[in-house]
Amino acid sequence: MQNIFYIISAAAGAILALAIYIVVRRIVLKGRKEEIIQKAEIEAEGIKKEKIFQAKEKFLQLKSEHEQYINERNAQIRETESRLKQKENTLNQQNSELTRKQKEADAIRESLKTQVEIAKTKSEEYESLKQEAIKQIENIAGMTAAEAKAQLVENMKAEARSQAQSYINDVMDEARLTASKEAKRIVINTIQRTASETAIENAVTVFHIESDEIKGRIIGREGRNIRALEAATGVEIVVDDTPESILLSAFDPVRREVARLALHQLVIDGRIHPARIEEVVAKVQKQLEDEIMETGKRTCIDLGIHGMHIELVKLIGRMKYRSSYGQNLLQHAREVANICATMASELGLNPKVAKRAGLLHDIGKVSDEDPELPHAILGMKLAEKYKEKPEVCNAIGAHHEEIEMTSVISPLVMVGDAISGARPGARREVIESYIKRLKDMENIAQSYQGVTKTYAIQAGRELRVIVGADQVSDKDAEALSAEIAKKIQEEMVYPGQVKITVIRETRSVAFAK
Repeated sequence: MQNIFYIISAAAGAILALAIYIVVRRIVLKGRKEEIIQKAEIEAEGIKKEKIFQAKEKFLQLKSEHEQYINERNAQIRETESRLKQKENTLNQQNSELTRKQKEADAIRESLKTQVEIAKTKSEEYESLKQEAIKQIENIAGMTAAEAKAQLVENMKAEARSQAQSYINDVMDEARLTASKEAKRIVINTIQRTASETAIENAVTVFHIESDEIKGRIIGREGRNIRALEAATGVEIVVDDTPESILLSAFDPVRREVARLALHQLVIDGRIHPARIEEVVAKVQKQLEDEIMETGKRTCIDLGIHGMHIELVKLIGRMKYRSSYGQNLLQHAREVANICATMASELGLNPKVAKRAGLLHDIGKVSDEDPELPHAILGMKLAEKYKEKPEVCNAIGAHHEEIEMTSVISPLVMVGDAISGARPGARREVIESYIKRLKDMENIAQSYQGVTKTYAIQAGRELRVIVGADQVSDKDAEALSAEIAKKIQEEMVYPGQVKITVIRETRSVAFAK
């Protein structure tokens, strides 16, 4: 029992202590809360005063800025009013001046009106006196004034006509003498300033080799290599006892150049057989086309000619491998261009247009289009096709007087062509006729159906005709050779005889993969 009493007493004491602690804690927390609230109120009051102070400062600043803006606007308004007053005063002065001048003009107008009336009166009096004088003169002369005027006009016309005819004759005589001297001076000066070497090309190219051992490799077993090379290039290859050299014979300089370059690559490479020959020839032909284009571009740059169509540039490059009566065509064209430019400068014409026309005047000789046309007309059509100027086109077409000359440049191109071709040793008529004969021979064979390539070799003594195996049979090939021989015999004139060789080759190609 006593223990229970102690426990109850202890529990009651603990409860009492806990109650006292809670009461005391509440009293303490209440005090701290009041202290915090009081402190917050003090801080809020300080912030409030600070914000009010800042607001007053901002207000004063805005007020000062507004007053400054008002003052500036007032100053601008006063300045504007001042300018308006000055303009108003100026306008008033101008108005006063205009009024004064208007009054002076009115006074002058009245004075002029009076003078006009006086002049009119005097004019009437003068006309009356004039009519009276005319009547008296007509009575004395026995003819009317109109008749006298007509007779006087006729006399003056006759006298003027006589004097004009005499003056024209004198001027024409002087012009003929002066023009002859001036033309001779310009031509001589042009020839002297554009003098160039004149070298005649032939139909043979010499290919040099290091040793005669290479000749056997070029000929090949049973001559298959040399036959393949001749068939691929259309050039006759002459391998004789001449030491360290092989002759390439063909009338076409392009074919000779292709054969020379192909031989050079084959000899360097060392692999010489028919398949390799055809591959190298195809590659060289592509390289030569690029070189032709580069030659055309370089020629235009050297002569200062710009803006030319790419096809015309290609035709200019092809001139390097063509000849005109034995004279290199590109050299001839460049010479004519320089001659035309020099004469145009002497005559006060446009040297650039003259140089352009001179360079292009023979492009018809290297074109494969419409070979029936004269080269001058064909060249003119090509120039028109590629948008050259009308004066350039006319100069090209008229340089052999095949069309009428409508441009002042045309006579210069004709004269330049004649000067260039008339140089001693510049041309050789025999070579030109020989080349034309071989070309005609090839064209006759090319006109037959199934013919793919034609080559005139051995100075025109043999014509090799390559036909497509899928279009021409063996029997047809025999008949074709006879027909070509008959047509050449009927249409052409040539020394000796021409051998017609028709080649029909069948190839079967397969690839192992």
